[in-house]
Amino acid sequence: MTSTSSLFRLAGLVTFVACVSLLGYGYWLQYREFLDPCPLCVFQRIAFMFLGLIALIGAIHNPIGYGRRIYAALSALAGILGAAVAGRHIYLQNLPADQIPECGPGLEFMLSNMPLADALQKALAGSGECADISWTFLGLSMPWWTLFWYLVLSALMVTAARRRS
Repeated sequence: MTSTSSLFRLAGLVTFVACVSLLGYGYWLQYREFLDPCPLCVFQRIAFMFLGLIALIGAIHNPIGYGRRIYAALSALAGILGAAVAGRHIYLQNLPADQIPECGPGLEFMLSNMPLADALQKALAGSGECADISWTFLGLSMPWWTLFWYLVLSALMVTAARRRS
């Protein structure tokens, strides 16, 4: 029988490996398939980085009681933020052609030439390039898959933290 503590550690490690794998695939698409990420994709990557890092630290620390709940809450927060960005991305991809926002400057340009708050606000609003669907798997675009993984991995961490032996 697996103890609650080792279940939490296993959930953290599985979440970390999943996030690293998803990020690795994203970078493979970018650098080997030349599928450049839009600003919303970059923010989704950042959310996966935070989710994976929190899960790894939680697995290494392997706390008991409230400590597990704190790691689970932080994981859920990273997952919710990532899911919100993915939701915005899905929304933009499903707009009628005449309502798609115009393409704007790249994220790197905005971050180096605008105040941080303005650059983040503009990037999170999305642009025309965020509405392009250049990759699908089983009929779903990448933001749909990232939304799925944010929900699954966050739920895994929360479930493992709540589990009692």
